[in-house]
Amino acid sequence: MRLVLASGSSRRADLMSRLGVEFSIEPADVDEGRRPNEPAATYVERLAREKSLAVSDPETVAIGADTAVVHGGQIMGKPAHPQEARTMLERLQGDVHEVFTGVAVSRGDEVWSLVDVTEVEMLPMTEEEIADYVTTGEPMDKAGAYALQGRGGLHVSAIRGSPFTVIGLPIHLLPRLLAQCGADLAHFNRADAV
Repeated sequence: MRLVLASGSSRRADLMSRLGVEFSIEPADVDEGRRPNEPAATYVERLAREKSLAVSDPETVAIGADTAVVHGGQIMGKPAHPQEARTMLERLQGDVHEVFTGVAVSRGDEVWSLVDVTEVEMLPMTEEEIADYVTTGEPMDKAGAYALQGRGGLHVSAIRGSPFTVIGLPIHLLPRLLAQCGADLAHFNRADAV
């Protein structure tokens, strides 16, 4: 049995590597469009399930995940261009928002999933600070246009919940989901893992 991460996210791959497991990366090709009036929790869970199932087979345990930032009832995805990143950061700065991450584990055509939510409080930012941050390029492939584990963390004053949910893979949910498909992380330990 092999473990596959159905994501091209370097942040998720880094988190998986830190767990000391052997896994491969097979980004899933799914339509990430949101359905009309689809709530954030439903949206991220649906995409996590679709991603996981897209690369799963009976000999593969596949992990899929998806993250959305919600501020004032509006879902913020990844910015399409620097101006959109600036607009997102202008809205988030000095305020509290929620980060929803759905994670799914599948084996064959069976899938199990959960959603985790973390509240993030951002410091006030000047226009210059926002412009400087956007210039780094870091916001461009991140939901909500910031990375908690990167330079974006300089602008976060508090979180209530798991930082891993904000980064994009709530690893604390993996043991429960893996158990549901008859596996655990020990099945996939790397030979060099301590």
